[in-house]
Amino acid sequence: MFTHQLKIYFVLFSAIFISCKEQKKEPGETVKKSPNIIYILTDDLGYGDIAAFNREGKIPTPHIDKLAASGMKFTDAHTSSAVCTPTRYGILTGRYNWRSPLKSGVLTGKSKALIPTERSTVASVLKKADYHTAFIGKWHLGWDWAVKDSTLIEGEGWDARDFDNLDFTKPITNGPQDLGFDYSYGHSGSLDMAPYVYVENGKVTAAVDTVTVDKGKYTWWREGPTAADFVHDDVTPNFFRKAIDYVEDRSKENKSFFLYLALPSPHTPILPTKEWLGKSDLNPYADFVMMVDDYVGQLVSTIENKGLAENTIVIFTSDNGCSPQANFELLAEKDHDPSGKYRGHKADIYEGGHRVPFIVKWPKEIEAGSVSDKTICTTDFMATAADIAGIRLNDNEGEDSFSMLPLFLSRGETEYLREATVHHSINGSFAIRKNEFKLILCPGSGGWSAPKPNSEGIEKLPPIQLYNLSTDPEEKQNLYAQHPEKVEELKSLLVSYIDMGRSTPGPKQKNSNLNLQGKTWQQREVVLSK
Repeated sequence: MFTHQLKIYFVLFSAIFISCKEQKKEPGETVKKSPNIIYILTDDLGYGDIAAFNREGKIPTPHIDKLAASGMKFTDAHTSSAVCTPTRYGILTGRYNWRSPLKSGVLTGKSKALIPTERSTVASVLKKADYHTAFIGKWHLGWDWAVKDSTLIEGEGWDARDFDNLDFTKPITNGPQDLGFDYSYGHSGSLDMAPYVYVENGKVTAAVDTVTVDKGKYTWWREGPTAADFVHDDVTPNFFRKAIDYVEDRSKENKSFFLYLALPSPHTPILPTKEWLGKSDLNPYADFVMMVDDYVGQLVSTIENKGLAENTIVIFTSDNGCSPQANFELLAEKDHDPSGKYRGHKADIYEGGHRVPFIVKWPKEIEAGSVSDKTICTTDFMATAADIAGIRLNDNEGEDSFSMLPLFLSRGETEYLREATVHHSINGSFAIRKNEFKLILCPGSGGWSAPKPNSEGIEKLPPIQLYNLSTDPEEKQNLYAQHPEKVEELKSLLVSYIDMGRSTPGPKQKNSNLNLQGKTWQQREVVLSK
């Protein structure tokens, strides 16, 4: 009798122990039920373009609004830069771009790889947790094309002749497949940057047999070599088709997956398909946004139809604010502002340059209709993904990334550890935001809106700007003279982030002091000179 009871206790204890062990997430340990992660990154979509973030907006976005209503909406989310390439660098590495050789501007479609293969990415980290990883869309982080003559110096020119030395019959190197992605399909730069070819798993998918150029008012793109299977109007639909096919294929496998869907839209060229042209009654840009919204709905429906919705994290955001190519003047006539109430737009250090819509849907863990007003940054994705997968980041990984998982799980904002956020404009101007105060270390926008850098009268403006965003979200009243102590506090904090090579706790790391043009760039001195 006693022996029999011991056997029962042993069986029960073993079952409990095994159950507990299966739920434990040690660094590097595969968790059987880790959620799938889909990161949808739109291109040049403004904070005010999504109805869920802008009640005054005039563009219907029912599917993205539904996504927000089904999950958590972040009202104070920011990209690390106000333009494309640097934001993408930050998303995948969890590191501010100005620590890399990219100190300003963006790459071209011909640029060499920005991320060295020894640097960890979200994809390589998730592979440690046995995720299948995929990239589909606009890369814009550089990769190394094969060349016909290695003795020729490769430039960054835009002329069609600048591509004559590229060998499209041979594989690229230092691309997505070398940075942790099991599957990759996309094009090298923005949709207005040649060469216009699809590259799948390192290889160009079709013969490059023509040169295309379009000079339409909204559909403009640069002249350049074009593959037989590359049709500009169909690129966005094609990427969504590929993404839907990927989700359907992965639904047949008992393995978690990560899909980074980096769209080239609604960035120029503005190309709503025929069925969407005129649908908004505003302009082609608004039509294009509506088209993207509809495809997002199709992708989410696929996730649901395949039974994956409950434990799939869907993140939706943009890489920066809306571009003036959207025709702000015409949209204003129809009472729509792509930046909502915020000042500026793409390229700017002002809020309109880097405040973006940010939505996270995860039915298993996130309560529908949740809203967070916490200030977050797109660099936070790496630490968040690692936290979800149970991976401990090394000291030289995700140096500017803070896990948002506590916010997703409503464990209290005190567990989200971001102290401050650094912003960066197209010309390399800095700003730092802590709580309600934002310090801008340049006169004017640092970008494309007035007052522009080097514009007439810019030298008469104060070299620094300080705004209280809680009382002045439109950044109209410069308070730098009233709060010199706050100016010094924030400047000192930014200098410490630069000196430490990180804004997260941990040992000091190195920044690159060279930019892509080979010039020295001492970020610390740039800040202290203001």
